[in-house]
Amino acid sequence: MQVEMIEAQEPSAAELVEVASGIYWLRMPLPMALNHINLYMIDEGDSWTVIDTGINLPDTKAAWEQIFATYCQDKPIGRVLVTHLHPDHVGLAGWLCDRWRCPLLMSQAEYFAIRGYTGTNRMHWQAESFYRRAGLGDDFIDFMQDRVGMKGIVSTVPGAYRRLKEGDSLTMGGRQWQIITGAGHSLEHVCLYNSDENLLIAGDQVLPRISPNVSVLATEPEASPLHNWYASLRALLVLPEDTFVLPAHNKPFYGLHKRCHELIDHHERQLVVLLSECVMPKKAIELMKPLFGREIGFSEMGLALGEAMAHLHMLMDREQLERIEREGIDYYRSLECVESDPSARTHDDWVMV
Repeated sequence: MQVEMIEAQEPSAAELVEVASGIYWLRMPLPMALNHINLYMIDEGDSWTVIDTGINLPDTKAAWEQIFATYCQDKPIGRVLVTHLHPDHVGLAGWLCDRWRCPLLMSQAEYFAIRGYTGTNRMHWQAESFYRRAGLGDDFIDFMQDRVGMKGIVSTVPGAYRRLKEGDSLTMGGRQWQIITGAGHSLEHVCLYNSDENLLIAGDQVLPRISPNVSVLATEPEASPLHNWYASLRALLVLPEDTFVLPAHNKPFYGLHKRCHELIDHHERQLVVLLSECVMPKKAIELMKPLFGREIGFSEMGLALGEAMAHLHMLMDREQLERIEREGIDYYRSLECVESDPSARTHDDWVMV
């Protein structure tokens, strides 16, 4: 089965489009190249369940105000469910929960992680070391310092939540939904699956057109998230092939199995690119253009670097790559090259730049 997005027109600002009985698709703007996020509202009869919230910016709040005026006069928002901690998903959770005095539902790891991130107001020396070891300098450190703690883009996180756990079930819109958690894109990302109608609310775990970011973060610099993400994608293959997927970006689609395989294949090709680039030792910062096909600016560098590091760590786990530290900077070299040419093992045959 091929990957096929539905033909329905994307919702306009503050519009709800019904994609399954009682399940409504809406979009909120994002101030970046990926200019939207899909949210979902589920009709509970006397209230709404909101799934993901949008980023904490005036345009998003204005769109929500229009939705309140049009759809919530006689039917309040009864609960807010957040799939994971990224700002486009959790950004207005606190604002919505406070506005409607309703509970927040999240997985445990995501809830406490976002509480921690938003409670931070300065870059720790270990985070600075992470960036410097990748080959970045003072100008980037200063740029990131102004963005510590997701400043301004996540409203105050509610002080309590209701926990979503793998294998539990949740009733929404008269349907039973199985909670499926995955890792790699985030710590404990929640998807929701209804077996009666083969519906999957997927968040960012699987997207039809783009690949979710899979990053090593400065908070866990030795992580290997690509392993976890592969495992999470393979876990989704137990669902029916004709599952109707409601993603957080692009359009709802069919072809879950095909898309999971495509995503893994894409990252395997990226691993080959890195191996070929690291015949001679390279800093992580030097691998941005080969990996992404263009120059990466500071505004994208955090995500791009994290993704590059995830691939480098995967290759090290597979014993195809080694990391060499010189003067506080890490360099990466293909072990396939080293094994085929023993003379390449000397650390003085390449120029430090």
